[in-house]
Amino acid sequence: MLAVRDGEVDDSIPELEAADPDVCGIAVVDHDGALRSTADADVEFSVQSAVKPFVYALALADMGEEVLDRVGTEPTGEPFDAVVLESSTGRPANPMVNAGALLTASLVDGAAPDARIERIMAGLSAFAGKELTVDEAVSHSERMLGDRNRALGHLMRSAGTLHVPVEDAITVYARACSVLVSAETLALMGATLAFGGRNPVTGEQVVSAEVVTTVLSVMVTCGMYDGSGRWLRRVGLPAKSGVAGGLVAAAPGVAGIGVYSPPLDPVGNSVRGVLACERFSDDLGLHVFAVGRD
Repeated sequence: MLAVRDGEVDDSIPELEAADPDVCGIAVVDHDGALRSTADADVEFSVQSAVKPFVYALALADMGEEVLDRVGTEPTGEPFDAVVLESSTGRPANPMVNAGALLTASLVDGAAPDARIERIMAGLSAFAGKELTVDEAVSHSERMLGDRNRALGHLMRSAGTLHVPVEDAITVYARACSVLVSAETLALMGATLAFGGRNPVTGEQVVSAEVVTTVLSVMVTCGMYDGSGRWLRRVGLPAKSGVAGGLVAAAPGVAGIGVYSPPLDPVGNSVRGVLACERFSDDLGLHVFAVGRD
C-alpha cells in the first residue's frame, strides 16, 4: 500500500495539514472480537466525518422517527458541505453531509450542548469498547474555521428544521468530529454495526438492530462523498470516510474494517483506504450484491 503515492493531505485546518502522508494503518475485527491489524493501526487521528453514522445511530436510538422526519435519506450530487437543503421540505438530504450531521447531532438526547456532547461521547465510547477523548486543538480549529457550517446552520434555522441555536449545533458537531480514534478503533466501531449494534468485544448492545439497518442503508448509498456510487459498485459495503484519512466499513455479519491513511482522492476519500477495502471485498467476497460469485 505504501507504494501508492497518489492523493493529497487535507489542509482545511492546520492539524490535518500536519499529518504524515506515509502512515497507513489497517485493521479488521471479526465476530469474536478478534483483531488483525498492521503496524500503523494504532496511530490516533481525529475521526472527522467518519463519526457521522455513529452520531446518526445515537440520534435514531434517542429520537426515533423524528430523526427521519427532519433529515432525509437520499444521496445527493452536491458537495458534502454544500449550502443547500431539499427544496420541498427544508431538510438536509441525508445525515452523511454536513448539514445533515449538524442537525443529527442536535437531535441526540440532551437539553443543552454539554449534555448532548456527554451523550455522544458515551455512545461513541460504547461503539469503540473503550473511553474515547477529544483532540482539543482540532475542536478549537473546527469551531473557529467553521463558517460554512454556520451558514448551513442558519439556513436550517430559517427553514425551521434546526431547533437549537446555531452556535450550540456547531459546538456539538465540532466536538464529535474531533474525537480521537485509530484504525483499530474504527474497525471495532464498524464491527459493532456489522453485528447488529452489539459490540463483539464487550458484548454490549449499543443500539438496536433496527437502528443499524437504517444506518447501514444510508452509509451504503451516501457514505463516501461524491464517490459513493463507484464505491458501491466496486466495494459494495456500507462505509464512511473522513477528511483526516480515516475510513470505516461494515461487512454485515462478517467484520468491521478500519483504515487510516491521510492522502485523499479528489472527492475526499483515503486513496489507500479505498484500495485496501477493494482488496478485502475481492479477496473475501464481501460485496453485498455479489450473488452467486465463487
